[in-house]
Amino acid sequence: MPGSKKHTNREFEAALKVIRDKLVSMGEAVEEMIGTSVDSLLKADKELAKKTIARDHHVNRLEVDTDDLCLVLLAKRQPMASDLRFITLAMKMVTDLERIGDLAVNISERTLALDGFNAEIVGPILGRMAKINRSLIRDAIESFIEEDPIRAETVIKRDSEVDQLYLRACNEVRQRMKSEEAYLDHGIHLQAAAKFLERIGDHITNLAELVIFMVWGKDIRHLGSRGQTDC
Repeated sequence: MPGSKKHTNREFEAALKVIRDKLVSMGEAVEEMIGTSVDSLLKADKELAKKTIARDHHVNRLEVDTDDLCLVLLAKRQPMASDLRFITLAMKMVTDLERIGDLAVNISERTLALDGFNAEIVGPILGRMAKINRSLIRDAIESFIEEDPIRAETVIKRDSEVDQLYLRACNEVRQRMKSEEAYLDHGIHLQAAAKFLERIGDHITNLAELVIFMVWGKDIRHLGSRGQTDC
């Protein structure tokens, strides 16, 4: 019946909107976690670190809920090609977002391990990495929602800024570790935190690459080198 078909289409569109809303909510949550995890490290704030770790449960719940909704749509609605691509890529998006949340947890765990140690030697660098990542994750999510591959390309290009800052952080810590033997244990934790921020940038790049694939059908994952970013 024509009326029933229109009703079904409205339900389908409403479900797609819920997926978009959940992606935005998840993006906002992990963006906040990036900020609070690094703040906890730079301020040696163990309580803030614990709050960030607890926040990860919310992110995990959003991932599960979004995956479930996508699977239901795939099973029951038999979406057309463009909607099918959006739904399947949304499932990949939430996987990367969940991993970003995990990395923010990893940074917070370093705060706890440092146990009040002041991270001032690399504080400005880590703070800058976090600021860039937070900006890029907003752009990546918005480019997906708005189907804007040009904006996604900008996100991919800016990941090199995070990589360069990571190498600077490693160098700063390494120099201190050479000159102060007592700094060795602390330096290892700070290098790990910098690495986690660099990996967050890689996951954000994955998000942007999904946008390009969704809109242009162009798979640019794993093509070329993203540069050497090991300490």
